[in-house]
Amino acid sequence: MMIIAKCPLRVSMVGGSTDLEAFIDKYERGSVISFPSNLYTYITVHDNHTDKYIINYSKKEEVDKATDIKNDVAREALVYFDVKPVTVTFNTDILSEGSGLASSSSYTIAIVKALSMYKDMNLSDFEICRLALQLERNFNPLTGYQDSYGSGIGGFKRIDFHKGRRPLFRYLDVAFLEQYDMYLVNTGIKRSSTPVLQSVNIDKSASLLPLVDDMEMTIETNDSISFEKIFNQGWAQKKATSNLITENPKIKQMDELFSKNSMIRAVKLSGAGGGGYFLLLCDKNVEAKIHQAFDQVG
Repeated sequence: MMIIAKCPLRVSMVGGSTDLEAFIDKYERGSVISFPSNLYTYITVHDNHTDKYIINYSKKEEVDKATDIKNDVAREALVYFDVKPVTVTFNTDILSEGSGLASSSSYTIAIVKALSMYKDMNLSDFEICRLALQLERNFNPLTGYQDSYGSGIGGFKRIDFHKGRRPLFRYLDVAFLEQYDMYLVNTGIKRSSTPVLQSVNIDKSASLLPLVDDMEMTIETNDSISFEKIFNQGWAQKKATSNLITENPKIKQMDELFSKNSMIRAVKLSGAGGGGYFLLLCDKNVEAKIHQAFDQVG
């Protein structure tokens, strides 16, 4: 038996950091606007008819016990589901390690889906996201709520998080985004999100909460000018929460280049910061000129 599961990488527009456990513990709520992209992670699970667990990713592991697996996602999921020795293979559409697109959460959701099917369990998308977050926090306690729910629940949406309650979803008009061409630009810098998240000033993140309300209003009223202003304001306020977000000189260079380009209406670094991908919202039909702008990055 072979099972293949996939999960999109999520793109966050505003509100990142307010979904962290430490923030919600203090302020009792958090909120983000995000959407799943058309880029995916993939998990394949199949019987291998051996007595070893075989895990294929950027490395290959062959071990006797699931607890000995070094790949965090595979280990936690296989132990939780108590699966006999199988082969698990990881694939993705992009270079996802340290991408800021919640690739670890996306992989965890995909493997939870695959193993639940392998065990003939019928889990809802929400249950899969909740379990994936629980498993990921076993090896990364700083994982934010938006990473699993933003990836595993479809649609362009606002997600509200409240202390001690399940997340609430409000779906937004995806047609609003169709006025832009959107690009993800790789900084070429891999990083662990942990040091960045540990450095975030929770109190400075509080200023991002009202921007979520403001952005939702601009989408509802189709006010693109205000939307772009709020998007860029959110990025500026996000940078102020930690010096590590744009500490790398190349990131500063790219940020300045993109921010000054008149064809690029809004820009932010995805995820915690420090590396990964920039998200650009651009005018329509300027791809060739945008590529020229990208070529200026050293």
